[in-house]
Amino acid sequence: MADQKIVSPARAQLGTPTDLGENATRDISGALKALLADVFALYLKTKNFHWHMSGPHFRDYHLLLDEQGDQIFAMTDAIAERARKIGGTTIRSISDIAAKQRMLDNNADYVDPQDMLAELQGDNKQLVAEMRRVHEVCDEYGDVATASLLEVWIDESERRSWFLYEACRRPR
Repeated sequence: MADQKIVSPARAQLGTPTDLGENATRDISGALKALLADVFALYLKTKNFHWHMSGPHFRDYHLLLDEQGDQIFAMTDAIAERARKIGGTTIRSISDIAAKQRMLDNNADYVDPQDMLAELQGDNKQLVAEMRRVHEVCDEYGDVATASLLEVWIDESERRSWFLYEACRRPR
């Protein structure tokens, strides 16, 4: 027992053993960090618009954005845990999110409901494009597990975008 070196859990490395390799861990977890920052930014914008919705379609839009916000938030833990499973790290704070996000914030005091929906529709399309780029990185390294998760999230994001598009359409 005297020969065994005891490593304090506080000093243990965060890297998780994986067969993906150092470059894959770096590139995929880095891509997931940026994606997670975007997802948090989109979640907060969706909730912002949910909380500040007004007008004749208030109930429908309020409920739509609440449902979409829940779906977006549900991705966050899975994205972060996937980065950790492959040996990487993930975002650590609000400032870390702000530094990595590519989604634009909207801090306006008032946004017209149709503009809210159109902006979120564009943001969900942007999120799909970002997820496709992360998928390409996963394909490069043969990370089928992360790619599989991304495929589900791409489908969910396309559905959100579709619903928002249809809600913005004006009758002819």
